[in-house]
Amino acid sequence: MEGLNVGKKAKQRFIATGKKLLFFLCFLGLWQLIVTVFQIKVFILPSPVAVMKALFDSRYQWWDHIFATSGEIILSFLVTAVVGVGLSLLIAWSKFLNKLIMPIIVLFNSLPKIALAPLFLMWFGYGLVPNILVATLIAFFPVVINTTTGLHEVESDLLDLVHYLNASKLQVFMKIRIPNSLPYIFAGFKIAATMCVVGAIVGEFIASSKGLGYLLRDAQAFINTPPMFACLLLLSFLGLLFFTIIGLLERICMPWNFKEGGEMEQ
Repeated sequence: MEGLNVGKKAKQRFIATGKKLLFFLCFLGLWQLIVTVFQIKVFILPSPVAVMKALFDSRYQWWDHIFATSGEIILSFLVTAVVGVGLSLLIAWSKFLNKLIMPIIVLFNSLPKIALAPLFLMWFGYGLVPNILVATLIAFFPVVINTTTGLHEVESDLLDLVHYLNASKLQVFMKIRIPNSLPYIFAGFKIAATMCVVGAIVGEFIASSKGLGYLLRDAQAFINTPPMFACLLLLSFLGLLFFTIIGLLERICMPWNFKEGGEMEQ
């Protein structure tokens, strides 16, 4: 019986994947048809065929730019995760630090992060550092806010129980607050993963000599839309890839939070 259920679920997933693939192919076909029938100029809207030709054109050195952008995304995400979660733990641990740090976080969160990119360029020049700083700054606040919320969102009855059992503050943190905050942390990580992609591109767009953002800026300067669309396609793929990786890590760290079929518990 269990084997039949597994086979049924696998069949349902296969059908769902097939529907998505069919929809994507229909979208590409409609796109190609519109460009061909209405003879739209390539600098306005390139056809899927033109985009694919640009994607396989060795002149653009796609792999070098993909590796550069991916490295910036990974490094900025790691910095965001470590610093963001660490700061949230300090805020939740001490009421004094909470009152001291939270107003500063709210203040900086209200600032337009992209406007700080020229400052980073002046301070650190062209290269990896300003790009990572821009991406980290954009992705940092969702992690801090979500993690801090998760550390505080604990049922009062549960806290009363552990206090009645004479649990120390460290034990409450390790056994209650941190496990309770994991869904919030991973929700923040998922947002940060996609925001790091945005931040890396912003940094490359302003101050870089390589990366997909640099290539996008270069193509824009020459009104060369096929590689621009190819860049957007690759960036969408990178964002989806990193989001999926965080989702897999979430399932590994919190298997109890998912149903047998892989769906998240409500």
